[in-house]
Amino acid sequence: MSLVLPSSGRRVPCEQCPLRAMPSFRDFEPEELRFVSSFKMGELVAETGTTLLDEGSHNSHLYTLLSGWAFRYKTLSDGRRQILNYLLPGDLIGLQGSVIGEMQHSVEALSPLVLCVFERNRLHELFRNHPGLSFDITWLAAQEERMLDDHLLSLGRRSAVERAAYLIAFLYHRAASVGLASPSVLYLPITQMHVADTLGLSIVHTNKTLRKLQDRNLIRWLDRSCEVLDIEGLMEAASWEGPVARKRPLI
Repeated sequence: MSLVLPSSGRRVPCEQCPLRAMPSFRDFEPEELRFVSSFKMGELVAETGTTLLDEGSHNSHLYTLLSGWAFRYKTLSDGRRQILNYLLPGDLIGLQGSVIGEMQHSVEALSPLVLCVFERNRLHELFRNHPGLSFDITWLAAQEERMLDDHLLSLGRRSAVERAAYLIAFLYHRAASVGLASPSVLYLPITQMHVADTLGLSIVHTNKTLRKLQDRNLIRWLDRSCEVLDIEGLMEAASWEGPVARKRPLI
């Protein structure tokens, strides 16, 4: 799949970023916005299926997802894959490699996407001169840890049907928070193989599990996407009350 390298030109200046107008993101102080605008090098465009970051690789950039979907995953030596989490607009990508020195997971584009590209070497400047932005990055890392805690609980203690319902409801709420879902419907750009690799189920078991949710008119499974029909019913099936609404940072 093609990957367009970042350029110095920016199609979406930080000052005009459409994500900043959304109520789910906190407002920047003027000096913070000026720094982030200078921190941004350009934008990167990728097609569905592009590997954005490879486990074990070193990367000189940090990214924010501006539009589209992606997912983080790890693989075993025989190629078996575990999807760890899904990435939506506003999510920070590559922080682990920036701090540790190499990526401990891979990232793949789930749909056509656009990334904002930042120079990793300026992270020290951010932490030294902008405590508010430093807290934001720490908050984003803590939020990722919290989501992984919830996913581990689901994998370890929920039944297959509950796990599938939780995953789809979780993705619905994440998408709704960044304006990707109407009050009643959302098309998730995932295949049954993505669901299987997220839930740790075989593709056959996944198919049977999703059919049970479809039979209850909670979802409609399409060729390469899932239509959410009843988010409240999915949350009830998962015994999940949903996320706590709170403003989040946007780098």
